[in-house]
Amino acid sequence: MSVIDTLFEKSARRVARRVSRRSAMARLGQILVGAALLPALPISRVAQAATTAEPGDPLACDYWRYCGFDGFLCGCCGGSPSQCPPGTSVSNVTWIGTCLNPADNKNYIISYNDCCGTGSCGQCLCNTNQGETPVYRPQLNNDIVWCFGSTNMSYHCTIAAVLGGA
Repeated sequence: MSVIDTLFEKSARRVARRVSRRSAMARLGQILVGAALLPALPISRVAQAATTAEPGDPLACDYWRYCGFDGFLCGCCGGSPSQCPPGTSVSNVTWIGTCLNPADNKNYIISYNDCCGTGSCGQCLCNTNQGETPVYRPQLNNDIVWCFGSTNMSYHCTIAAVLGGA
């Protein structure tokens, strides 16, 4: 036998004397479970949030999310681009659009929801009809008041929430 074979055999026998198959399997199981739980650990998302910047003014009609918009901007009415103002409720039904974010040059699916419950806001009217279809395809038509199913059918303003990448 060569010197390498002898060293390998001695070290293998030494490990075999100290470690049983059960303990080796238990250790392997711990490693696998630990590896599976690794993605669940809390991590800082500050760097990720910085890369998803949204250029432009959310109170202007040329803001990138508003490419299929028709209505009053909720940001001008006490809300934000993705939240209804106090005293209103978001509609259960929506129309959708696909808009290009100039920050990362990717298309995103945007959900346009009417905020219902009080009279019309009357501020910051925007009407950008990119991708609008006739009423026979209502999910892509922005001329309908989408307050169906709400307790109050009064239209107030519209939000533009990002659903995800297109």
